[in-house]
Amino acid sequence: MANRHLSRTVVVQALYEWDFRRADSVREIAQRGIETFANEVDAEFVHSVTQGVVDHLDELDQEISLLAPEWPLEQIAVIDKTLLRAATYELKYVTDTPPKVVINEAVELAKGFGGENSAKFVNGVLGSMYRKDPRFQEEQAPEAVEEVVVDHKIERTPGSPGGDHNELTGPAGEAGQRTPGEPGGIYEGEVEELP
Repeated sequence: MANRHLSRTVVVQALYEWDFRRADSVREIAQRGIETFANEVDAEFVHSVTQGVVDHLDELDQEISLLAPEWPLEQIAVIDKTLLRAATYELKYVTDTPPKVVINEAVELAKGFGGENSAKFVNGVLGSMYRKDPRFQEEQAPEAVEEVVVDHKIERTPGSPGGDHNELTGPAGEAGQRTPGEPGGIYEGEVEELP
């Protein structure tokens, strides 16, 4: 059975190499990675994402530029840019993987291949995309807030959105968990908390 994490690793390695050798075919570069891991990667997925990134490069770069306006594309490390391009493509065009999984995978790859702040940067940019993209609004919509009238005041019950429960990590105050207002994010412990 093919391993999607390993497949994404091959995608990132192929796109990284292609960024330095654009005269070469991204398909041939990706194929070398696929052959290295034989039956462990999803060759169709690898080819689809690598070719998709190349075909939509200008669009993806524009999206990244809008989400990270303080970081011109030419100032972003090549590996970070590669990770962002692959994940942005997957978020926009590959619909069989939940967006939070794509973001988590990109953050994990950033930890393995990027610099000291790569994971935070990648998480921040992709988290912004997730929050701003209308396709993901339904997934982000909070559940109906359960309200109780107490002495003519409306209070949120424990566990309701806005109450003392953090949807991503569990009840506030648990050991190792974020409390309301503490920085956190899609990938626990990173950048900012999703609504």
